[in-house]
Amino acid sequence: MTSTRAFLAALSVAAATVAGTGTAQAALKDEASIRNGIIYVGMAYEISRKCDSIDARTWRGIGYLQSLKNEASALGYSNAEIDAYVDDRAEKRRLEGIARSQLNALGVVEGDEATYCAVGRAQMAANTRVGWLLR
Repeated sequence: MTSTRAFLAALSVAAATVAGTGTAQAALKDEASIRNGIIYVGMAYEISRKCDSIDARTWRGIGYLQSLKNEASALGYSNAEIDAYVDDRAEKRRLEGIARSQLNALGVVEGDEATYCAVGRAQMAANTRVGWLLR
């Protein structure tokens, strides 16, 4: 899911804009709200790429990623720790796999645009985090 990479890159840019201080106790990948937030952004972006009738709310997504960066900073992670997390290729692949599995569990069938559209519309109707990132 290369679209997740684009949003992870945006998170990297956001990470560079705000200084963080302190040292966190757990690995950043173990922070569920941040990890899940990145996955939700990737899911929304993937839906928008695969369904022509649904668009990503790009600025909303970037703002949300910035809020995740701010949350990581507030938890005590430094910019270097955030950058290392965002730049970790193995972690990117792991998050992409999780996002892909979650989309499949919601009914997406790879290569079938109608399933991406149906899942996207359902997410918007339910006002989930994924749906909030779509229009």
